[in-house]
Amino acid sequence: MRHTGKILLITLLLSPLAHASSEAAWQQNTQSRQQACLKASGLKGVKVVGKPIQYDDSVGYDAVLLEGRYPQKHMKNQLGHELCMYQRASGKAVVSEADHLRVVK
Repeated sequence: MRHTGKILLITLLLSPLAHASSEAAWQQNTQSRQQACLKASGLKGVKVVGKPIQYDDSVGYDAVLLEGRYPQKHMKNQLGHELCMYQRASGKAVVSEADHLRVVK
């Protein structure tokens, strides 16, 4: 019984360490997210604006606001915004027009 208690205590103390992500892993996620979102965008001269919204692992997505210029001739190079939803597990990015969103500084 005493031996089991020690093992349980050690397991509980070490378990949070097993779930922590390294700084390198966070940097890799940031780079992958940015590249995927920029590639998925239909805007020209596109860039990430504001800070990403990182949902927890039960959702598995990050949201990023993008800003660039519409390439269509009838849009006359107008400034535009897109919301990029990046799925961390697959590395896929999907964008949607989001001109009604603005960066708050």
